[in-house]
Amino acid sequence: MPDTPPPSKPGISVPEVQPEVQTRLCPMYKVFLHNDPITHMVFVVRVLLTVFHLPQNVAVDVMREAHTKGIAFVCALPFEQAEFRVAMAHARARAAGFPLTFTYEPE
Repeated sequence: MPDTPPPSKPGISVPEVQPEVQTRLCPMYKVFLHNDPITHMVFVVRVLLTVFHLPQNVAVDVMREAHTKGIAFVCALPFEQAEFRVAMAHARARAAGFPLTFTYEPE
């Protein structure tokens, strides 16, 4: 049986209702690298390459900025990814005996 619209009565209009669809993007979090006097620069660059997947030249620039200014922006990620990657970077640093520190905050 084909779908037929309900019978309409004279003088009564039936408005068409379109459902509102709103797409929400995940909130992004900024990840920062903090300088410390103990962690080797080569190790920092390796973490930026392997954990945060930065290109080589960007990883070196981020490491240098943290070294000279004390802190550097690494990237912006959805909360779960920021939390996971920071934890992974900290785990690798602790396993190697370094106090390397990353933090994240809402954009």
